[in-house]
Amino acid sequence: MSGRRLARFALGCFFLAICGGRARAEGLELHVPKIVEAEVGKEASIACNFVLPKNTTYAYIKWFYMEKNERKEILSKSRAGVDHKESDMKERFGISDHFALTISKVAPRDAKTYLCQVGAGSAGFAEKQAELRVSKAPDTSVTVVSEGIGASKDELSKIATCTSQNGYPTPSITWYKDQRPLSPNGSETDIRNAVIRESSGLFTVSSILFERVTKEDRHAFYHCQVDYSLMGVNKTSQMDSFQIKVLYPSENISFVIDGPSKEVKEGDRVMLRCKADGYPEPDYTIFRVEDQELDAPSGELTLEHVTKEDSGAYYCQVFDFDTMKALEANVSLSVNYIDMLTITPEHHEALKEGESLNLTCDAEGSKPLEFKWKRKGKLVSRGKQLSLLNVTHETLGNYSCVVTMPEVSGLSHSKLIFVNVYSKPSLAGEMHQEYVQVNELANFSCIAVAVPKATILWSTSNGTRGHWHRNGHVNSTLQIRVTPELLKSGINCTAQNSLGMAEYHFSLQKRPATTPPTRIDSQTQESRGVIIVAVFVGILVIAVLGAVLYFLHKKGKLPCGRSGKQEITRPEAHKDEIVVEVKSDKLPEEAGLLQGANGEKRSAGDQGEKYIDLRN
Repeated sequence: MSGRRLARFALGCFFLAICGGRARAEGLELHVPKIVEAEVGKEASIACNFVLPKNTTYAYIKWFYMEKNERKEILSKSRAGVDHKESDMKERFGISDHFALTISKVAPRDAKTYLCQVGAGSAGFAEKQAELRVSKAPDTSVTVVSEGIGASKDELSKIATCTSQNGYPTPSITWYKDQRPLSPNGSETDIRNAVIRESSGLFTVSSILFERVTKEDRHAFYHCQVDYSLMGVNKTSQMDSFQIKVLYPSENISFVIDGPSKEVKEGDRVMLRCKADGYPEPDYTIFRVEDQELDAPSGELTLEHVTKEDSGAYYCQVFDFDTMKALEANVSLSVNYIDMLTITPEHHEALKEGESLNLTCDAEGSKPLEFKWKRKGKLVSRGKQLSLLNVTHETLGNYSCVVTMPEVSGLSHSKLIFVNVYSKPSLAGEMHQEYVQVNELANFSCIAVAVPKATILWSTSNGTRGHWHRNGHVNSTLQIRVTPELLKSGINCTAQNSLGMAEYHFSLQKRPATTPPTRIDSQTQESRGVIIVAVFVGILVIAVLGAVLYFLHKKGKLPCGRSGKQEITRPEAHKDEIVVEVKSDKLPEEAGLLQGANGEKRSAGDQGEKYIDLRN
């Protein structure tokens, strides 16, 4: 120790002895926290509380900071006011009304030991110090190597960089792999850390992880963790876990057939899938020995509507340029089919009734076949042979040979053959309404089955006709307006060919009387309306006339003797009835709407007088 430093030390001890003796003066108490926590950028306050002896007042309060075991005065407060000793601290440092030291916008350089000194005049002075600890939460991030990392047995590869920026005090970084902490070991793992003190006084720490990568590491999860202190509390910031892209050559290859079912049949959509276990996936080559290379660089070959020609061996090959090795796999595609479906005899002359015909169905297939004969969707025979014995006109029609492959679901083929039978016509008729009425349109149809084709004739030349034929079936339709004569006689249709004829008779039935008419003639409605109005007017006239006669009788102007009583004209048999005569020039059926008291309808020819009973 130099002489000058020794002198300073001795002088300091001398003053401390003196001050210490005064500070321990009876009744002077000073309270300052030992440690104060503050966050960078915010405000800090260091309290200085004291109790003075009786009958004394404070003379001054001074704040110092310690730097290399030396105290430097920041400011003092006395009755005269506040005096700042260091001008560069004036903007951020101050003293509160309660004598606490305040620091605004705390910076890392403010992390020091501060001392509060209180003077009490003759009672002496006292002082105590506090440590200000400054902290700030860092900004954390992780950067993963974006390109793939090759699997290697000899080299360490960079995995990722974890960064803790602008923290205080210096944080620490730990790496994890599948939740297991990593530490440098020189052979498998290396961690390189770097600490930078920024101009702001904050610390930036970066940690780079290196590992010897293997193929199995493609499934591993990595993450880094930053530990730091904030306001005296230890905290942790954990980054999201990540995986790395491990590059490795293919060691195995698979080649499979993907179809709608285990057994592939003609018409199916089939996909051939080739897959190697390397990363990144290599380029694939799919080919057939007898054909050129097929376009399937992604390893998938789609065959739409396969046929038996697609059957055969397919090969898939991949080549790794790093290892200069090739891998190859093959599959055999077998497409089930039914082919060469024939019916013999394919062409035959039309049969005569009573003759017989044997039909044979045959086909080729990739597996055993099953044969069935059907007609109109119904099974008529099993096996390749169909024997038609003693044929009739009912035998005529289409027959279908259906070939299936029991071992392959959904695979079937079929073929039709038409069997002709010479026969006289067989005739069926149909009337399209149950009842008819004169002047209505009626519809009829006749269907004849015959070979040679039959001709259908109708018993009338009127009406509108329709006609069609197919495979020995003839259908003739007739639409005709019903006349009284047609209603009485009915109508016939006749079918004939060179072998004979058949006839069908339609008997017409008139609609029953209880059936309500479909319409009312407008003239009839008008006539009935006129009659009703006339009746109403007649009733009104009679009422007026009766009132006049009654009035004259009361005045004595109308004689009322037996011999002199006047009668209103009426039929002799109905002397006590009041009737009104109504004449009508309407049609007979309109006049028939007027009925007598007994409910009987007037005859159609009666155009004489009409009487209406008004007694009720």
